[in-house]
Amino acid sequence: MLQSSKANKYRRTPLSLRGFSLIELMIVLVILGLIAGIVGPQAMKYLGKGKSQSAKVQIENISAALDMYRLEVGNYPTTSEGLKALVEAPSGARGWNGPYLKKGVPQDPWNNEYQYKRPGSNNQAYDLLSLGGDGAAGGEGDDADINLWAKKN
Repeated sequence: MLQSSKANKYRRTPLSLRGFSLIELMIVLVILGLIAGIVGPQAMKYLGKGKSQSAKVQIENISAALDMYRLEVGNYPTTSEGLKALVEAPSGARGWNGPYLKKGVPQDPWNNEYQYKRPGSNNQAYDLLSLGGDGAAGGEGDDADINLWAKKN
């Protein structure tokens, strides 16, 4: 008898109290869509800035390793020796006491190699840069080149 009274109780509940109407669900979906449309692009913008900041920090760390290499060896690695000289001793490098980068030469946040050239441009001892998100010279925004000498904006 107890079961039949429960069944009767559920049958007496009006339909309007049983759940959400289609209109209510549509309104919620529209509101969620608007929020995603506003928040999504802003989140992607910050993600791009995070990669650029990470590249700047890595460039500074590689630069510090290059300076340590120069103090011990007497000069910076040549362009042909490249950044690999920070991990493995180049032939004829007297005073090499590395590796200067414990985890090897990192790739930039876009999985490209950092570009190293000695002597550098603009009267610099060397150029060290990431080609940005597009992996090509130049660009704007996330695709802009990131180098050691233009780190202060």
